[in-house]
Amino acid sequence: MAGKIPDLTAEVRAGTGKGAARQTRREGFVPGVVYGGGADPLPIKIPFNILYKHLKAGRFLSTLFNLRIKGQDDVRVICRDVQRHPVKDLPLHLDLLRLKRDSKIALEIHVEFINEDEAPGIKRGGVLTVVRPEVELEVTAGNIPEKIVVDLAGLDVGDTITISDVDLPEGARPTIERDFVIANITAPSGLRSAADEADEAEAGEDAGETEGTEEKTEE
Repeated sequence: MAGKIPDLTAEVRAGTGKGAARQTRREGFVPGVVYGGGADPLPIKIPFNILYKHLKAGRFLSTLFNLRIKGQDDVRVICRDVQRHPVKDLPLHLDLLRLKRDSKIALEIHVEFINEDEAPGIKRGGVLTVVRPEVELEVTAGNIPEKIVVDLAGLDVGDTITISDVDLPEGARPTIERDFVIANITAPSGLRSAADEADEAEAGEDAGETEGTEEKTEE
C-alpha cells in the first residue's frame, strides 16, 4: 500500500535569469523550475524555510512530492537536482521533474523487520545485523509502497536474508540485479569467542597428532 505523498507548496516565479533569481532569494524564496511530463518548463519559487526543512529531513532527492501551486492542478514531482552555495551549503536552485501516474521511478524504500520474537536465533542471543535499512526499487509513481516487510520468524543464527526472500509490492523490482543481502542474524560476541577458542583448540590437537605421526614415521 502506498504511503501518503507529502505536499510541496510553491508559487509561480515571474522572472527568469540570474538577476531575477537573486531577487527571489532576497525575498526569502529558492528559485526552481518544473519540467517534463509533456508540458512546458515552469519557473517556480519555494519558501526557503519550507525547502530547508525538507532537505534537513533527508532523502529529498528520492522522495516523491505532490506539488501544489495556487490556480493549477496538483502534480507529482521528484527533485532531480539541488544547487547549493559552495561555502554555506544552502540551497540556491532546484529542478523538479513532473511524473505521470504510470511513470517508472527509482526510490529508496524503507525496510521493516517483524516477528523478532519468533526468530530462534535472536532468542538464543543472536543479533540482527541490518545491511540495508532501505532498498532502492523501481516503482510506478501511482503505486509507491510505504515500506517492504521482512519476516524474521523461524530464522536462526547464521541465516541471511536477501532480496529474493522478500515479497515485493506488485509492480516493484530492485534496481540492483544481483541477489543482495538485506540483513543477517549473527552469533553473540560471547558465543563467537567460545567458538573461536574451540576451533583453535581443535587445530592445536590436530597439529599435535600430525607431529606425533611424523616422529613415528622417522623412527
